Amino acid sequence: MAKYPDYISPKREPIKTPDAIVENGQAHFGTFLTPFKSLNLTDCDKPCGEWMPDCMKKGRVTEWEAFELHVDEGMLVSAIYNTGAIGFSIFVWFDKRDGKIYSWKNFVPVKKAKVAPQLIDGECYLKTKNSEYAIINDLGNGKAKAIGYSVGKAGKIALEMNVERISPSSIVSIPFGENKPLYSEKDFLSASGWIEINGEKFVTNSRSVSIIDDHKGYYPYKAHYDWLTTMGEIEIDGEMKKFAFNLTRNQSTDQDAYNENLIWLEGESYPLPPVIFTKDSKKAKTWYIRDEYGKVDLKFEIENVFYMPMHFVVLDVYYALPFGRIYGTVEDTNGKVYTLNGVYGIGEDKTTRM
Repeated sequence: MAKYPDYISPKREPIKTPDAIVENGQAHFGTFLTPFKSLNLTDCDKPCGEWMPDCMKKGRVTEWEAFELHVDEGMLVSAIYNTGAIGFSIFVWFDKRDGKIYSWKNFVPVKKAKVAPQLIDGECYLKTKNSEYAIINDLGNGKAKAIGYSVGKAGKIALEMNVERISPSSIVSIPFGENKPLYSEKDFLSASGWIEINGEKFVTNSRSVSIIDDHKGYYPYKAHYDWLTTMGEIEIDGEMKKFAFNLTRNQSTDQDAYNENLIWLEGESYPLPPVIFTKDSKKAKTWYIRDEYGKVDLKFEIENVFYMPMHFVVLDVYYALPFGRIYGTVEDTNGKVYTLNGVYGIGEDKTTRM
Protein backbone atom coordinates (compact mmCIF):
# COMPACT_ATOMS: atom_id res chain seq x y z
CA MET A 1 0.00 0.00 0.00
CA ALA A 2 1.10 3.53 -0.75
CA LYS A 3 2.23 5.79 2.08
CA TYR A 4 0.26 9.01 1.78
CA PRO A 5 1.23 12.38 3.30
CA ASP A 6 -0.40 13.34 6.60
CA TYR A 7 -2.95 15.59 4.86
CA ILE A 8 -4.56 12.52 3.24
CA SER A 9 -6.73 10.49 5.60
CA PRO A 10 -5.85 6.76 5.93
CA LYS A 11 -9.49 6.13 4.97
CA ARG A 12 -8.58 7.29 1.45
CA GLU A 13 -6.28 4.30 1.01
CA PRO A 14 -8.11 1.86 -1.33
CA ILE A 15 -9.02 -1.39 0.40
CA LYS A 16 -10.20 -4.80 -0.78
CA THR A 17 -13.78 -4.66 -2.02
CA PRO A 18 -16.46 -6.87 -0.44
CA ASP A 19 -18.81 -8.62 -2.86
CA ALA A 20 -21.74 -6.41 -1.82
CA ILE A 21 -21.85 -2.80 -0.69
CA VAL A 22 -24.45 -3.72 1.97
CA GLU A 23 -24.00 -6.75 4.23
CA ASN A 24 -26.36 -7.67 7.09
CA GLY A 25 -28.21 -4.42 6.56
CA GLN A 26 -25.10 -2.23 7.02
CA ALA A 27 -23.36 -0.28 4.25
CA HIS A 28 -19.60 -0.38 3.72
CA PHE A 29 -17.90 3.03 3.54
CA GLY A 30 -14.46 3.96 2.24
CA THR A 31 -12.32 3.89 -0.89
CA PHE A 32 -12.09 0.56 -2.70
CA LEU A 33 -9.74 -1.18 -5.10
CA THR A 34 -12.27 -2.74 -7.46
CA PRO A 35 -16.00 -2.40 -8.27
CA PHE A 36 -18.62 -4.05 -6.10
CA LYS A 37 -20.30 -7.04 -7.71
CA SER A 38 -23.55 -6.05 -5.99
CA LEU A 39 -24.67 -2.47 -5.36
CA ASN A 40 -27.59 -3.60 -3.21
CA LEU A 41 -28.36 -0.23 -1.63
CA THR A 42 -31.99 -1.10 -0.94
CA ASP A 43 -30.75 -3.73 1.54
CA CYS A 44 -29.66 -0.94 3.91
CA ASP A 45 -31.34 -1.07 7.29
CA LYS A 46 -32.94 2.32 8.06
CA PRO A 47 -30.89 4.20 5.44
CA CYS A 48 -32.68 7.49 6.04
CA GLY A 49 -32.81 7.19 9.81
CA GLU A 50 -36.11 5.39 9.91
CA TRP A 51 -37.59 2.05 8.95
CA MET A 52 -39.14 1.89 5.50
CA PRO A 53 -40.25 -0.92 3.18
CA ASP A 54 -38.07 -1.84 0.21
CA CYS A 55 -40.48 -0.20 -2.24
CA MET A 56 -39.93 3.15 -0.52
CA LYS A 57 -36.16 2.64 -0.38
CA LYS A 58 -36.06 2.18 -4.15
CA GLY A 59 -37.86 5.49 -4.60
CA ARG A 60 -35.33 7.24 -2.36
CA VAL A 61 -32.29 6.04 -4.31
CA THR A 62 -31.08 8.39 -7.05
CA GLU A 63 -28.95 6.74 -9.70
CA TRP A 64 -27.37 7.61 -13.00
CA GLU A 65 -24.54 6.71 -15.31
CA ALA A 66 -22.84 9.56 -17.14
CA PHE A 67 -20.69 9.29 -20.23
CA GLU A 68 -18.43 12.31 -20.77
CA LEU A 69 -16.32 12.85 -23.88
CA HIS A 70 -13.53 15.24 -24.84
CA VAL A 71 -12.48 15.63 -28.49
CA ASP A 72 -10.64 18.42 -30.28
CA GLU A 73 -13.82 20.19 -31.38
CA GLY A 74 -15.91 19.93 -28.25
CA MET A 75 -17.08 18.21 -25.07
CA LEU A 76 -20.08 15.99 -24.42
CA VAL A 77 -21.92 15.28 -21.19
CA SER A 78 -24.52 12.54 -21.57
CA ALA A 79 -26.33 10.37 -19.06
CA ILE A 80 -29.23 8.10 -18.26
CA TYR A 81 -30.97 8.99 -14.97
CA ASN A 82 -33.39 7.26 -12.63
CA THR A 83 -34.19 9.72 -9.86
CA GLY A 84 -36.69 7.47 -8.12
CA ALA A 85 -39.42 9.88 -9.31
CA ILE A 86 -38.69 10.24 -13.03
CA GLY A 87 -36.31 8.90 -15.68
CA PHE A 88 -34.56 10.68 -18.53
CA SER A 89 -31.60 10.75 -20.86
CA ILE A 90 -29.64 13.87 -21.62
CA PHE A 91 -27.02 14.94 -24.17
CA VAL A 92 -25.22 18.28 -23.83
CA TRP A 93 -22.62 19.25 -26.44
CA PHE A 94 -20.31 22.23 -25.96
CA ASP A 95 -18.64 23.36 -29.19
CA LYS A 96 -15.18 24.67 -28.27
CA ARG A 97 -14.90 26.55 -31.57
CA ASP A 98 -17.70 29.04 -30.91
CA GLY A 99 -18.74 28.33 -27.31
CA LYS A 100 -22.28 27.28 -28.24
CA ILE A 101 -24.24 24.61 -26.37
CA TYR A 102 -26.61 22.12 -27.98
CA SER A 103 -28.82 19.95 -25.78
CA TRP A 104 -31.33 17.12 -25.96
CA LYS A 105 -33.57 15.84 -23.11
CA ASN A 106 -35.79 12.77 -23.20
CA PHE A 107 -38.18 12.03 -20.29
CA VAL A 108 -39.81 8.69 -19.58
CA PRO A 109 -41.71 7.02 -16.72
CA VAL A 110 -39.16 5.92 -14.15
CA LYS A 111 -39.65 2.22 -14.94
CA LYS A 112 -38.44 2.81 -18.51
CA ALA A 113 -35.10 4.33 -17.46
CA LYS A 114 -32.70 1.43 -17.08
CA VAL A 115 -29.51 2.30 -15.21
CA ALA A 116 -26.82 -0.40 -15.02
CA PRO A 117 -26.83 -2.29 -11.71
CA GLN A 118 -23.00 -2.00 -11.76
CA LEU A 119 -20.25 -1.29 -14.32
CA ILE A 120 -18.58 -4.71 -14.37
CA ASP A 121 -20.95 -5.84 -17.11
CA GLY A 122 -24.21 -3.92 -16.61
CA GLU A 123 -25.99 -1.89 -19.29
CA CYS A 124 -27.94 1.37 -19.35
CA TYR A 125 -30.77 1.87 -21.82
CA LEU A 126 -33.45 4.46 -22.55
CA LYS A 127 -35.63 4.82 -25.64
CA THR A 128 -38.27 7.32 -26.73
CA LYS A 129 -39.91 8.16 -30.06
CA ASN A 130 -37.08 10.60 -30.82
CA SER A 131 -34.12 8.99 -29.09
CA GLU A 132 -32.33 5.81 -28.16
CA TYR A 133 -29.27 5.51 -25.94
CA ALA A 134 -27.27 2.59 -24.59
CA ILE A 135 -24.15 2.56 -22.43
CA ILE A 136 -22.78 -0.97 -22.58
CA ASN A 137 -20.35 -1.56 -19.73
CA ASP A 138 -17.62 -4.18 -19.71
CA LEU A 139 -15.40 -2.45 -17.20
CA GLY A 140 -14.61 -5.78 -15.59
CA ASN A 141 -12.43 -6.02 -18.69
CA GLY A 142 -11.60 -2.32 -18.73
CA LYS A 143 -13.83 -1.20 -21.58
CA ALA A 144 -17.28 0.13 -22.45
CA LYS A 145 -19.33 1.45 -25.37
CA ALA A 146 -21.82 4.29 -25.85
CA ILE A 147 -24.15 4.29 -28.85
CA GLY A 148 -27.24 6.31 -29.57
CA TYR A 149 -29.00 9.34 -31.02
CA SER A 150 -31.50 12.04 -30.15
CA VAL A 151 -33.56 14.44 -32.24
CA GLY A 152 -35.05 17.68 -30.94
CA LYS A 153 -35.10 21.46 -31.18
CA ALA A 154 -31.29 21.53 -31.28
CA GLY A 155 -31.27 19.23 -34.32
CA LYS A 156 -29.76 15.77 -34.14
CA ILE A 157 -26.93 14.19 -32.19
CA ALA A 158 -25.60 10.70 -32.80
CA LEU A 159 -22.56 8.86 -31.50
CA GLU A 160 -20.82 5.53 -31.43
CA MET A 161 -17.87 5.44 -29.07
CA ASN A 162 -15.65 2.70 -27.64
CA VAL A 163 -13.58 3.47 -24.55
CA GLU A 164 -10.78 1.69 -22.68
CA ARG A 165 -9.57 2.33 -19.13
CA ILE A 166 -6.17 4.03 -18.88
CA SER A 167 -6.01 4.72 -15.11
CA PRO A 168 -7.10 3.06 -11.86
CA SER A 169 -10.80 3.48 -11.09
CA SER A 170 -12.06 5.85 -8.42
CA ILE A 171 -14.46 3.79 -6.28
CA VAL A 172 -15.92 5.29 -3.12
CA SER A 173 -18.83 4.81 -0.73
CA ILE A 174 -19.48 8.04 1.15
CA PRO A 175 -21.71 8.37 4.23
CA PHE A 176 -24.41 11.05 3.94
CA GLY A 177 -25.64 9.95 7.36
CA GLU A 178 -25.64 6.84 9.51
CA ASN A 179 -25.99 3.86 7.14
CA LYS A 180 -26.86 6.27 4.31
CA PRO A 181 -24.42 5.62 1.42
CA LEU A 182 -23.57 7.53 -1.73
CA TYR A 183 -21.70 5.23 -4.13
CA SER A 184 -19.58 6.56 -6.98
CA GLU A 185 -17.33 4.86 -9.51
CA LYS A 186 -15.46 7.01 -12.00
CA ASP A 187 -13.15 5.78 -14.77
CA PHE A 188 -10.73 7.70 -17.00
CA LEU A 189 -10.57 6.17 -20.48
CA SER A 190 -9.22 6.62 -23.99
CA ALA A 191 -11.94 7.03 -26.64
CA SER A 192 -12.27 5.86 -30.23
CA GLY A 193 -15.22 6.38 -32.54
CA TRP A 194 -17.29 9.31 -33.76
CA ILE A 195 -19.89 11.85 -32.72
CA GLU A 196 -22.12 13.73 -35.15
CA ILE A 197 -23.84 17.05 -34.45
CA ASN A 198 -26.36 18.22 -37.06
CA GLY A 199 -24.59 16.43 -39.88
CA GLU A 200 -21.04 17.43 -38.87
CA LYS A 201 -19.05 14.34 -37.92
CA PHE A 202 -16.14 14.46 -35.51
CA VAL A 203 -13.80 11.46 -35.44
CA THR A 204 -11.59 10.74 -32.44
CA ASN A 205 -7.78 10.77 -32.43
CA SER A 206 -5.02 9.92 -29.95
CA ARG A 207 -5.99 12.93 -27.77
CA SER A 208 -9.63 11.85 -27.32
CA VAL A 209 -10.64 10.74 -23.83
CA SER A 210 -13.71 9.93 -21.79
CA ILE A 211 -14.89 9.66 -18.20
CA ILE A 212 -17.63 7.27 -17.11
CA ASP A 213 -19.41 8.07 -13.85
CA ASP A 214 -21.66 5.60 -12.05
CA HIS A 215 -23.58 7.23 -9.24
CA LYS A 216 -26.11 5.74 -6.80
CA GLY A 217 -27.19 6.91 -3.39
CA TYR A 218 -29.57 8.16 -0.75
CA TYR A 219 -29.51 11.94 -0.98
CA PRO A 220 -30.83 14.11 1.84
CA TYR A 221 -34.23 15.71 1.26
CA LYS A 222 -32.32 18.96 0.82
CA ALA A 223 -29.05 18.32 -1.01
CA HIS A 224 -26.33 20.26 -2.78
CA TYR A 225 -23.05 19.51 -4.48
CA ASP A 226 -20.45 21.28 -6.62
CA TRP A 227 -18.22 19.42 -9.07
CA LEU A 228 -15.40 20.17 -11.48
CA THR A 229 -13.49 17.92 -13.84
CA THR A 230 -11.01 18.16 -16.67
CA MET A 231 -9.77 15.49 -19.05
CA GLY A 232 -7.40 15.55 -21.97
CA GLU A 233 -3.68 16.17 -22.31
CA ILE A 234 -1.28 18.54 -20.61
CA GLU A 235 2.47 19.01 -20.82
CA ILE A 236 4.28 16.99 -18.16
CA ASP A 237 8.09 17.06 -18.09
CA GLY A 238 8.21 18.32 -21.68
CA GLU A 239 5.78 15.72 -23.08
CA MET A 240 2.05 15.82 -23.77
CA LYS A 241 0.42 13.19 -21.57
CA LYS A 242 -3.13 12.24 -20.68
CA PHE A 243 -4.35 13.87 -17.49
CA ALA A 244 -7.62 14.33 -15.62
CA PHE A 245 -8.94 15.18 -12.20
CA ASN A 246 -12.19 14.95 -10.27
CA LEU A 247 -13.15 17.46 -7.57
CA THR A 248 -16.44 17.31 -5.65
CA ARG A 249 -17.87 18.93 -2.54
CA ASN A 250 -21.00 17.19 -1.32
CA GLN A 251 -22.66 16.30 2.00
CA SER A 252 -20.18 13.71 3.20
CA THR A 253 -20.31 13.53 6.98
CA ASP A 254 -16.48 13.43 7.06
CA GLN A 255 -14.92 15.30 4.15
CA ASP A 256 -11.35 14.21 4.94
CA ALA A 257 -12.06 10.49 5.22
CA TYR A 258 -14.73 10.17 2.57
CA ASN A 259 -14.41 12.06 -0.70
CA GLU A 260 -13.74 11.31 -4.36
CA ASN A 261 -11.12 13.94 -5.16
CA LEU A 262 -8.17 12.71 -7.21
CA ILE A 263 -5.73 13.17 -10.08
CA TRP A 264 -5.59 10.66 -12.93
CA LEU A 265 -2.51 10.04 -15.06
CA GLU A 266 -1.87 7.23 -17.51
CA GLY A 267 -1.66 4.14 -15.31
CA GLU A 268 -1.72 6.11 -12.04
CA SER A 269 -3.99 8.03 -9.71
CA TYR A 270 -3.41 10.19 -6.63
CA PRO A 271 -5.94 11.25 -3.96
CA LEU A 272 -6.53 14.93 -3.27
CA PRO A 273 -7.78 16.52 -0.03
CA PRO A 274 -11.26 18.04 0.44
CA VAL A 275 -11.89 21.25 -1.50
CA ILE A 276 -14.09 24.31 -1.16
CA PHE A 277 -15.86 25.93 -4.13
CA THR A 278 -16.08 29.72 -3.86
CA LYS A 279 -18.40 31.80 -6.08
CA ASP A 280 -19.51 35.42 -5.88
CA SER A 281 -23.07 34.48 -6.84
CA LYS A 282 -25.18 31.60 -8.11
CA LYS A 283 -24.43 32.58 -11.72
CA ALA A 284 -20.83 33.71 -11.18
CA LYS A 285 -18.60 33.56 -14.25
CA THR A 286 -15.58 32.53 -12.17
CA TRP A 287 -15.28 29.73 -9.62
CA TYR A 288 -12.36 29.26 -7.24
CA ILE A 289 -11.56 25.76 -6.01
CA ARG A 290 -9.02 25.38 -3.21
CA ASP A 291 -8.08 23.15 -0.29
CA GLU A 292 -6.61 24.12 3.06
CA TYR A 293 -3.17 22.60 2.37
CA GLY A 294 -2.30 24.41 -0.85
CA LYS A 295 -2.50 21.25 -2.98
CA VAL A 296 -5.41 22.52 -5.11
CA ASP A 297 -5.47 26.13 -6.27
CA LEU A 298 -7.68 26.53 -9.33
CA LYS A 299 -9.74 29.13 -11.16
CA PHE A 300 -12.57 28.05 -13.47
CA GLU A 301 -13.46 30.69 -16.07
CA ILE A 302 -16.91 29.86 -17.41
CA GLU A 303 -17.68 30.38 -21.11
CA ASN A 304 -21.23 29.02 -21.31
CA VAL A 305 -23.75 27.24 -19.09
CA PHE A 306 -26.49 24.69 -19.69
CA TYR A 307 -29.33 25.10 -17.20
CA MET A 308 -31.89 22.40 -16.45
CA PRO A 309 -34.27 23.34 -13.63
CA MET A 310 -36.94 20.74 -12.85
CA HIS A 311 -40.10 21.27 -10.84
CA PHE A 312 -42.36 18.33 -10.06
CA VAL A 313 -44.80 17.53 -7.27
CA VAL A 314 -42.18 15.56 -5.30
CA LEU A 315 -38.96 17.02 -6.69
CA ASP A 316 -37.45 20.47 -7.16
CA VAL A 317 -34.05 20.74 -8.86
CA TYR A 318 -31.66 23.56 -9.72
CA TYR A 319 -29.03 22.26 -12.12
CA ALA A 320 -26.27 24.20 -13.85
CA LEU A 321 -23.67 22.56 -16.11
CA PRO A 322 -20.96 25.11 -16.97
CA PHE A 323 -18.19 24.70 -19.55
CA GLY A 324 -15.01 26.75 -19.58
CA ARG A 325 -11.29 26.89 -18.95
CA ILE A 326 -9.25 26.01 -15.87
CA TYR A 327 -6.14 27.80 -14.62
CA GLY A 328 -3.92 27.04 -11.65
CA THR A 329 -2.19 24.08 -10.05
CA VAL A 330 -2.81 20.73 -8.41
CA GLU A 331 -0.20 18.72 -6.52
CA ASP A 332 -0.05 14.94 -6.19
CA THR A 333 0.91 13.01 -3.05
CA ASN A 334 4.53 12.74 -4.25
CA GLY A 335 4.83 16.53 -4.26
CA LYS A 336 4.73 16.92 -8.04
CA VAL A 337 2.87 20.05 -9.20
CA TYR A 338 0.80 20.08 -12.40
CA THR A 339 0.13 23.47 -14.00
CA LEU A 340 -3.13 23.98 -15.86
CA ASN A 341 -3.09 26.91 -18.25
CA GLY A 342 -6.48 27.12 -19.88
CA VAL A 343 -7.44 23.45 -20.19
CA TYR A 344 -11.13 22.87 -20.78
CA GLY A 345 -13.29 21.87 -17.84
CA ILE A 346 -16.84 20.85 -16.99
CA GLY A 347 -18.61 21.76 -13.75
CA GLU A 348 -21.87 21.11 -11.97
CA ASP A 349 -23.84 23.13 -9.44
CA LYS A 350 -26.84 21.10 -8.29
CA THR A 351 -29.41 21.63 -5.55
CA THR A 352 -32.34 19.29 -4.97
CA ARG A 353 -35.35 19.42 -2.63
CA MET A 354 -37.69 16.47 -2.20
